[in-house]
Amino acid sequence: MRIATLGDVLLDVVVLLGEPLAPGGDVRATNRAGAGGQAANVAAWAAELGAEARCIAKRGADAAGELVAGELVAHGVELVGPVGEGATGVVVSVVHEGDRSLASDRGVAPSFSPEELEAAWLGCDVLHLSGYALLREPIAATALLAARLARKQGARVSVDVAAWTEIRSYGPVRFRELLDELAPDVLFATEAEWELLGGAYLTAPVGVLKRGARGCSVFSEDAKLDFAAVNAEVVDPTGAGDALAAGFLVGGSMEEAARRGIDAAARCIAKVGSLP
Repeated sequence: MRIATLGDVLLDVVVLLGEPLAPGGDVRATNRAGAGGQAANVAAWAAELGAEARCIAKRGADAAGELVAGELVAHGVELVGPVGEGATGVVVSVVHEGDRSLASDRGVAPSFSPEELEAAWLGCDVLHLSGYALLREPIAATALLAARLARKQGARVSVDVAAWTEIRSYGPVRFRELLDELAPDVLFATEAEWELLGGAYLTAPVGVLKRGARGCSVFSEDAKLDFAAVNAEVVDPTGAGDALAAGFLVGGSMEEAARRGIDAAARCIAKVGSLP
């Protein structure tokens, strides 16, 4: 099984607060910096779970870009894509009492143009597109081209619809039209994203609804299956949805895929950081 992901490779800074932030003051925290971004996370977890993994993303020619590239390679991910002038993106995840909020600067990632994409990178069994790659240009055009090239080589296409706040700004109707054009074989969404887009409207052959502490639901043309979450101490939920997606995409029956994804998500939330 070879899984390719397309989207962002970012420097992921996790701030695990020991107490609430105090405006104008200083509080104790556990901080971690390393590779992150939805495409990077899914690729790293796919490699951890036994797949061949390739991440297709644009990063900057800077120290942050070198750091994230080295960490992904150490996790068994083949990182390809252009290295451009400008800064590698940075996402800060502030975590307190099991909840997390993100502040994202995507850097040069959205400037990934179709001319910079190589067809050879799309030789895979599954191409997983980060929803963030669909919300800006020219990377959205690159994602559409990647889906066409991957399908020509026999791949399935999956999409994680990404943050509901971004979709709200982009326009839910406009985003649904983009999904219609992509026609993904598998669609991942959180409950907030599902509701914003109108879940009954979404017609992918397989839909995976991520329910956090309540596990996930898998919709197909003829069935709906619910899977409970695995008990785990929640240290940091950053990247848990990406771990679930990777586990689901690695293969097997629908039941095997869902349980593998839930197990990966439980492993992810039990530590600091989004990578395995």
